[in-house]
Amino acid sequence: MEKIKVKYIGNIEPIEKTAKGDWIDLRSAANMDLKKGEYYMIPLGVAMKLPEGTTALVVPRSSTFKNWGLLMTNSVGIIDSSYCGDSDQWQFPCLATRDTKMHRGDRICQFAVMRFNMAGYEIETVKSLGNSDRGGFGSTGVG
Repeated sequence: MEKIKVKYIGNIEPIEKTAKGDWIDLRSAANMDLKKGEYYMIPLGVAMKLPEGTTALVVPRSSTFKNWGLLMTNSVGIIDSSYCGDSDQWQFPCLATRDTKMHRGDRICQFAVMRFNMAGYEIETVKSLGNSDRGGFGSTGVG
């Protein structure tokens, strides 16, 4: 079994895998007063060394918007295995849609580790892809 090495930064509860679900919760490492319309980087109190060839995807928990009115500003966080220094603390970039308070230990996001191997791919420039067009991005309609 491969290991994810975790260094805790500050006084944060250790993360753990649960018997249910495939994602691991992450917590705020700080108490913060968040103001409507402002951007924040919420520290998560962890730095990690992922197994080689893997990437972590960080997303909000399903209750994050309901509980705090926070939107993750880049929709998904992508953390590759090279982001692994002792000071490379994971953070949650967000926009507050209302005034709210974040408490140290609040579960605000989650992550899963995926295996990727880009080493076997090359970029090739072509004049045509040889397929028919579908009508452009977002062309499948509404409903």
